[in-house]
Amino acid sequence: MTRQIEETRETRGETKENGRPAPAQVQRGLPPRVEMDVRHVILVLSGKGGVGKSTVSVNLAFALANHGRRVGLLDLDLHGPSVPKMLGLEGQVPAVIGNAIQPVPVTGNLSVMSMAFLLPNPTDPVIWRGPMKIGAIRQLLTEVNWGSLDYLVVDLPPGTGDAQLTMAQQTPLAGAVIVSTPQDLALIDAQRGIEMFRKVNVPILGLIENMSSFCCPACNHITPIFGHGGARDEAERRGIPFLGEIPLDISIREASDDGRPIVATDPDSVHARRYVAIARQLWQSITTGAATKPAPRIVIE
Repeated sequence: MTRQIEETRETRGETKENGRPAPAQVQRGLPPRVEMDVRHVILVLSGKGGVGKSTVSVNLAFALANHGRRVGLLDLDLHGPSVPKMLGLEGQVPAVIGNAIQPVPVTGNLSVMSMAFLLPNPTDPVIWRGPMKIGAIRQLLTEVNWGSLDYLVVDLPPGTGDAQLTMAQQTPLAGAVIVSTPQDLALIDAQRGIEMFRKVNVPILGLIENMSSFCCPACNHITPIFGHGGARDEAERRGIPFLGEIPLDISIREASDDGRPIVATDPDSVHARRYVAIARQLWQSITTGAATKPAPRIVIE
């Protein structure tokens, strides 16, 4: 993972095939598709940061694993990897066997890999340009011994940048899950994510409204701090599935901060059941609806 990423002849467009210029994809430095023994790759993303995307990713991974699926959780938020803290795995160092990095086991059928495991200090910043980030993403996919998985849940960074495009172009995907809070500002950014994946022909598996409302623990009064129903309305307007609402609740926040996700530690709680219901919708949609599509070939003119 510390390998230096150097400019290649392919990146400069100098490679030829049979005496002819290489295809546009090679000329632009696009490497071949990643091949993995994974049945379904699910991207979890948001248009902006701070909407609880990583919390959703972690709890969805547990929900899938708790139902007997073999699940990998890949933290691709290179600049802000938070998944190890949410799992209580800070400071773990992955084993290396041969040339393969071993993902860190969480349960018998759930394992995780994050850039945070590979940093000398978990608070060290990752200061990389685009090509280095793309190279690191490919290494986290191809040089990690994930084994045979039913699902790989990928926690992407916010926005529509290098990580999103790399995954969309190089990996066969089941689809993308968009996480947003209800207010208009968050939904504007979520719309950009929806449009990006539509442009690259990646199925949108659904939209989740996180921090949907707050129920006062003292008086049970429900307050829509960030508004309410905006994500549902957006999903209906665009004709994509609405997967559900997750409330703004102190128990979810405390569980994440303490490294014990609520689906893992209190699976029968009302909040954990919401994540489980969303996970059930996802696996039903994937296994009985749209099949995993091959990654699109993107040519940058």
